[in-house]
Amino acid sequence: MSESSRAGTSVLVVGGGFAGAACARKLGEHDVAVTLIDQHNYNQFQPLLYQVATAQLPPSDVARPMRWLFRRHRGVDVKLGHVTAIDPVAKTATCHDGTVFSGDYLVLAMGAEPNFFDTPGADTHAFPLYALADAERLRSRFLGVLEDAYRDPTLLEQGALNYVIVGAGATGVEIAGAVSDVFERLIPNRVPGFPRDRVQIHLVDPGKTVLAPFSERAQTYAQKVLEGRGVTLDLGVSVTDIASDRVTLSDGREILTRTVVWAGGIQAARLASGAGLPQGHGGRVDVQEDLTVSGFPGVYALGDVANTLGPDGKPFPQLGSVALQAGRWAAQNILADMDGKERTPFRYRDKGIMAMIGRNAAIAEMGKRRRELHGTPAFASWLGVHVALLSGYRERVNALRGWAWNYVSKKRGAALLDRPDAAAIQWRRSSAPPSGRS
Repeated sequence: MSESSRAGTSVLVVGGGFAGAACARKLGEHDVAVTLIDQHNYNQFQPLLYQVATAQLPPSDVARPMRWLFRRHRGVDVKLGHVTAIDPVAKTATCHDGTVFSGDYLVLAMGAEPNFFDTPGADTHAFPLYALADAERLRSRFLGVLEDAYRDPTLLEQGALNYVIVGAGATGVEIAGAVSDVFERLIPNRVPGFPRDRVQIHLVDPGKTVLAPFSERAQTYAQKVLEGRGVTLDLGVSVTDIASDRVTLSDGREILTRTVVWAGGIQAARLASGAGLPQGHGGRVDVQEDLTVSGFPGVYALGDVANTLGPDGKPFPQLGSVALQAGRWAAQNILADMDGKERTPFRYRDKGIMAMIGRNAAIAEMGKRRRELHGTPAFASWLGVHVALLSGYRERVNALRGWAWNYVSKKRGAALLDRPDAAAIQWRRSSAPPSGRS
């Protein structure tokens, strides 16, 4: 099939995250007609959401208007819509207002959503961190309790400065380190006399260590840094209940708190479960080696919504780098299919894994051989890699400027209370003490 004849074939992409956007851009470079649907008109850079949540970066530095992303690809048509149903046989997507979109190929890249594992109260009282709106709500709650505690110190007895982070993976560790940095550097400078000794940061995980995918040496380093910065590691226990004013742990302890961050896992977007597609762990859609869905010709599933297996038969981790590469690979396979050529099995180029623990503290395991970096070298590597992944010149400059300012100063220009619903708390006049340690 020639380049000109490709224009007569259309591709419908559902989801504008890393995978969906990468697929649409690659197809757009080859003049393929693409309709991309997303419930937001922006593309977000998820690895930096925790920095928005802790007021290190403003939302505009981690989100780009979707249409700007495809400004050079006229064949990519961005539609704002909340998709409520997928038909993989007809290759259609139906929005909440009844509008139906279709294509000759269907690419599912709806991403994921928090998995609360049926923990009572988690969906009501915990703050997940998977979308930009989540980060903004968490930032407002974080800043709101600080303002409340400063206005009325008696609220300390109700756990105003207690923070509970559920999940000791990369997101949980990064949030814990960032919150600790706020109280070590920012608050003492801006609010003299603030009761730092009353701050409690709990990192809770049923596993026996932090950062399970990393090496034992890296885990030991991370644990030492976190504990040295005042983070309490509640490992080997799980959260069994989350109320508006406290969490209950599996060992019977209760922790008074008004800020619970949920970093305990994700599952495929619920939209996938009603499409009649084969699903595996976490509700993710099972895909074949070429990223297509067995039994549904012309249907692809990518990124966090897909269960993509590697050469060893194990699923690839749910990382932005995996989603980006899968999006581009799927586009190449669609182009090959249009040209009557064979599709090729997805081959992921493993660039390693990273986690930021706080100022001058990070872990990086680079490449397939997992060359380890700790401390300041890893901190610098983390900054460099994430700047490179930001796709726009403006975003890169702004992020670098923000990081440099945060590093040398003790101010946060992004410390805005712009989600009053998340910041508002109904404090009680008195509070029963929790059992065990608070």
